[in-house]
Amino acid sequence: MHSTASDGSQEPWEVVAAAVAAGLRAIALTDHDTVAGVGPARIAAAGTALQVIAGVELSAYQGDDETHLLGLHLTDVDAMERGLESFRDARRDRGVQMVGRLNAIGVKITFQDVLDAAGSGAIGRPHVAKALVENGWARDNRDAFDRYLGAGRPAFLDKRRLSLRDAIAMVHSCGGIAVIAHPGGAGTLARLSALKAQGLDGVEVIHPGHSLEDRKRLLAVATELDLVPSGGSDSHGATGGARMIGAMQVPGEWVDWQEARVLGRRQRVGAA
Repeated sequence: MHSTASDGSQEPWEVVAAAVAAGLRAIALTDHDTVAGVGPARIAAAGTALQVIAGVELSAYQGDDETHLLGLHLTDVDAMERGLESFRDARRDRGVQMVGRLNAIGVKITFQDVLDAAGSGAIGRPHVAKALVENGWARDNRDAFDRYLGAGRPAFLDKRRLSLRDAIAMVHSCGGIAVIAHPGGAGTLARLSALKAQGLDGVEVIHPGHSLEDRKRLLAVATELDLVPSGGSDSHGATGGARMIGAMQVPGEWVDWQEARVLGRRQRVGAA
């Protein structure tokens, strides 16, 4: 789940409070490209029965295809934060350049407008779109992307890319396990087998965007390939439905299996 450290609407302590109220045993805080919320979440959970798993959701690429990768059970959160800092700096530079391109065609917004839209989150095109809407240069986010920010439009700039192989290695270097996030129909036996060869440890089986058939198929593939399963609400805030904190029922033993995989990896690294 996500917090205001990235694109969630709840502070880390509010995420923890909602999870405790829902009677959850464990949560993984997996903000996009940052682990800044993990420390505050763990402080908030102190004295409760809730386990806060240190996690992150990385935006990674195979060629031009973006894939989200979960890093779970990280043991060196500081190392992950340092590794991601350069990507956040690149996001900031990209935002400055997009504002410059907009100014060059007469669209008068400032980079401070974008910072205000982003708050404490990592800067991205949605924040530029929000600044455009709030300053009257677009009707809504879709209009902002259609006119200015989408591929081929005047202010479009591609972002610095992290390869999926490097993202998996980054998670491993920080003591965690690498889990492909909400693959849906793309989570085929062939694809996940190829990713396992690159070091993938697990696959997200339970997700609000997965049908019952998706879940059955992904669990079967995970079992065949000896990948650990994960699942969750992918909550971004206080919304109803399947993405509400506590709405998704994930087997508790999956956390045990993940922890066993983490322990096994550490033992292999130590033996090497």
